[in-house]
Amino acid sequence: MSGYREYHPAAALRAHASCLWTDHGPRPRVQRVVPDGCLDLLWLDGRLVVTGPDTAWRLARLRPGGLLVGLRLRPGAGSLLLGKIPAEQLRDRTVDVEDLWGVRGLAEQFDGSPDVPTIGGLVQRIATGRLAHCGELDPIVMTASRALDVPTPLSVMALADRLGVSERSLRRRITAAVGYGPKTLARILRFQRVLRDNQGNLADLAAAHGYADQAHLSREFSRLAGHPPSSGRTVA
Repeated sequence: MSGYREYHPAAALRAHASCLWTDHGPRPRVQRVVPDGCLDLLWLDGRLVVTGPDTAWRLARLRPGGLLVGLRLRPGAGSLLLGKIPAEQLRDRTVDVEDLWGVRGLAEQFDGSPDVPTIGGLVQRIATGRLAHCGELDPIVMTASRALDVPTPLSVMALADRLGVSERSLRRRITAAVGYGPKTLARILRFQRVLRDNQGNLADLAAAHGYADQAHLSREFSRLAGHPPSSGRTVA
């Protein structure tokens, strides 16, 4: 079946990954990709790559019959793919896994495996193999990421105080693990909540998700999606 689909990740990866996703179709197409605070391990046109955290929308051109299979990490779980490399070094970038990890032959495992279940299994097997090398997730970052994903999050200073760390330390740890600081992360998580919420008009959405007003929602949506929320165009 063609189109975009999401699946539960393997049990061993659920602390790190929010979903396994696929996208394929018989025709060439242009897909709008928007920021979501995540890194992905992605099989793309015969390449295994890591896509870093986006700060703005972009267009991805997909060839006819092209197949994408990705493992989407939770915000803050980038160490699974990056180890000790700060996530901000991959901000708005796509890097071949073999160059990133300094290994060869990973892409060859996919030779002769064109179907979604096989490729999805290989992507997750490679990610699972990283668990022993990536270390524990930073509990401060993971807790902070969840705390920022609400309509009225605490200030960075108040959140740092609640978590028992300095404001400077919290900013540094979130930037290293996510790819950008807490205020940017909160903006992007808020935008993603709007994308998932199709209930009500724009004024209701703005009030429900912590925007100052409908105009604020429209400006932020245009910055992050490249079009206003009322245009009816879809994003990924």
